[in-house]
Amino acid sequence: MRVIAKRTLRAFWGRHADAEQPLRAWYDEARKAHWLEPRDIKAMYRNASFVANNRVIFNIGGNKYCLVTAVDYQRQALFVKFIGTHAEYDKIDVETV
Repeated sequence: MRVIAKRTLRAFWGRHADAEQPLRAWYDEARKAHWLEPRDIKAMYRNASFVANNRVIFNIGGNKYCLVTAVDYQRQALFVKFIGTHAEYDKIDVETV
């Protein structure tokens, strides 16, 4: 998958140093993945959550952070839409972020 945009992840771990290693690991795994449908993601990330608009929520850093992505399976692209704490996540509309 092409992961767009790593810059967002870097900016986040710049403010939350403990998120750097888990985000780097997730990024490396996602880049190597070839997900064709939600089931493929679920096989790799059992705790991933799926919502409308092809949004997938990943728990990062032992469930300390939430990563919201939009997946375009056909184009093999994964768009980073949001990364934050659970308190920050609770304040967004995950379907439109």
